[in-house]
Amino acid sequence: MTLPTPARRSLLLGLAAATLAASLPASAQAPYPIRPITLVVPFAAGGSTDVVGRLVAQKMSDVLGQQVVVENVVGAGGNVGAARVAKAEPDGYSILMGTVATHALNPLMLKRKPYDPVTDFAPISLLAVIPNVLVVNPKLPANSVKELIALLKASPEKYNYASSGLGTPLHLSGELFKSMAGVSMQHIPYRGSGPALNDVVAGQVPIQFDNLPSASEFIKAGSLRGLAVTTKERAPSFPDIPTVAEAGLPGYETYTWNALFAPPRTPRPIIDALNAAAIKALADPTVIERMKAFSATVVSSTPEQLADHVKAEIVKWTPVVKEAGVQIE
Repeated sequence: MTLPTPARRSLLLGLAAATLAASLPASAQAPYPIRPITLVVPFAAGGSTDVVGRLVAQKMSDVLGQQVVVENVVGAGGNVGAARVAKAEPDGYSILMGTVATHALNPLMLKRKPYDPVTDFAPISLLAVIPNVLVVNPKLPANSVKELIALLKASPEKYNYASSGLGTPLHLSGELFKSMAGVSMQHIPYRGSGPALNDVVAGQVPIQFDNLPSASEFIKAGSLRGLAVTTKERAPSFPDIPTVAEAGLPGYETYTWNALFAPPRTPRPIIDALNAAAIKALADPTVIERMKAFSATVVSSTPEQLADHVKAEIVKWTPVVKEAGVQIE
């Protein structure tokens, strides 16, 4: 059937326009971004991941000339938000604030995996590293990591430790500690850091692994004793607290990290634009000072360095998860 002349003309013009657009160099096409970008934070508002996300998003908005809007998409330990970005259009308008949970621990522990942390994302940049901290109730007769290890070895079935939940980085920090120190502690999972901290302060549970930002006020007030931070270097906000490695367990290192990811097959020019904006945002003195205020360290990277980091984290945590026997439906 022959199309009427006006319809045929419209079709031909449309095809010609599409062909021309495809043949134009990237510099001649519409610049990126031309509309707001959604940054999915897969955890609740107010936590360290959310704080880092909003801080970086604000500065990236200034660099890119378009708003980077934070959307908290919570559920399944970060998997709901991460899976949403993994399945989003690869156009640069949906990006993810990923963490050690979304890109190492959860994929190792889940029986049904909603995404692959390596192949289902395009890395953009690391953003920050946040120390965890080993704290105890002040009444516990242990003033150092070495004394705690000795106490646990002397009474292997007596002591418990708290974390913010089953399968969290803080739970696995405790399991790694047990494995490397050769000690036994029963894990008591809580629904969040706050309730766990309250019970450790009250003496219901004597030991906890927590993010340093949320535990810091308790340490300053003396209601918790900070034995060691879990990073390779001491935290600038608590220079008198040693690392676990230097305090008695060489080679021990855990931390929470934040990084930006895009959906797979996102064009490299868009990844490069987001990477450049993130690096510029992280170099802002205000951002650096705000990060320091809650014990976070700025760590930018290339996309390739972030890809290598994710693979290394999976290798590191695989034996810990296996030994802990953690499986989540």
